[in-house]
Amino acid sequence: MTRPVYVDPQCTDIAVGAHYTLRGDEGRHAATVRRTSIGEQIDVVDGNGTRLTLEVTGTAKTELSAIVRDKTTDAPHQPLITLVQALAKGGRDEQAIETATEFGVDEVIPWQSSRTVVKWAGDTKIAKSVARWQATVQAAAKQSRRSWIPHVGMPVTSRELLELIKDRRARGVAVFVCHEQATDPLLITLDKSVTEIMLIVGPEGGISDEECDLFVDAGAQLVLLGEHVLRSATAGPWAIAAIRALPGKAAIHVQ
Repeated sequence: MTRPVYVDPQCTDIAVGAHYTLRGDEGRHAATVRRTSIGEQIDVVDGNGTRLTLEVTGTAKTELSAIVRDKTTDAPHQPLITLVQALAKGGRDEQAIETATEFGVDEVIPWQSSRTVVKWAGDTKIAKSVARWQATVQAAAKQSRRSWIPHVGMPVTSRELLELIKDRRARGVAVFVCHEQATDPLLITLDKSVTEIMLIVGPEGGISDEECDLFVDAGAQLVLLGEHVLRSATAGPWAIAAIRALPGKAAIHVQ
């Protein structure tokens, strides 16, 4: 069985052999909720590739003490994958980013498309929604034992996404719009040598013709994911899983 994973962004510089205390929500969860035992081994990650393997030496109500037995640094995925996920009703957008994290997404950007029903309006609503998405991807990263936790960006409108596409294309990023009426399959269109990919997934109502035209003019490519029409919740994860399964790419492991 793989070791459970907890997150501490401050653990980066801790050395092997050092004594360490896991505090806060993660410490409480490990000590009280999961009831971690003395002598048990757990992993703590910083979210940026550093992984500590700890042997637990003591527990309290809200913290856990341990000694560091091993330390590794995991390389970032190749290629790096950004998922631009349109907001969707019924929690399908959060389902999408959760599964995408398990399959190996590296960055998530919420998209308020022209056909999106769900609205994130006002600074307070936006901040809470972004925090909820970040919590969702962190939980999924822990479940899948990742040391890299995807970053959730601020939401973008279609016009803002257009500028983002131009910026990414200028940096050599391959940008794909997942569309049911595209004629070019993703895995045939994809240049296997690319080091960074942006995938754009629309809402349940689809991406408008105007948005598609603007994105293509900015350098994006429309791609088909398969013969079946996928939901907004499954299109992004499907594409990510397919890319990660390619020879030489970061693989997906089943536990």
